Amino acid sequence: MEKLHPGARWSFRISGYFMFGFIGIFFGLWILPFWLESIFANKSIGNVVLFSILGYIVLIIIISEIFARMSYNRWFYEFTDEGLRLERGIIWKRYSNVPYERIQNVDVHRGIIARILGFSSLMIQTAGYSGQMHAEGYIPALEMHKAEKIRSFVMNKITNRRR
Repeated sequence: MEKLHPGARWSFRISGYFMFGFIGIFFGLWILPFWLESIFANKSIGNVVLFSILGYIVLIIIISEIFARMSYNRWFYEFTDEGLRLERGIIWKRYSNVPYERIQNVDVHRGIIARILGFSSLMIQTAGYSGQMHAEGYIPALEMHKAEKIRSFVMNKITNRRR
């Protein structure tokens, strides 16, 4: 099984910032009345606010870094004779097999962060799969030339099978 491009860590890290940042804001709003009560009771607003915000930012950075490393180390893919095998997940492992017979199209996507870090995302679209954010055969980070090579390999494989 092959690993992702090392730039995927940044992609996972940024998604961790958003994910854990929003979770923190949600719980922060829940705790806000107690926090404001303690601030106004002690009359030391500046230090409490500053240390709370700095502590929150440091906590989000640490949790996002752990999330990025664990996500990167637990995402694998492999092209076999039958199709694509994917293995991913931190807490709940997810194993997927995408047979070549079901593949309809292969797209290479390069967002701005991907272009800066030098990788591409590969989306392998299959028949009958819809309603989710990514394609069934989604590989989030490959070197640019490797993504193009895989795209042409898979397209040749599916056109040869159809003949």
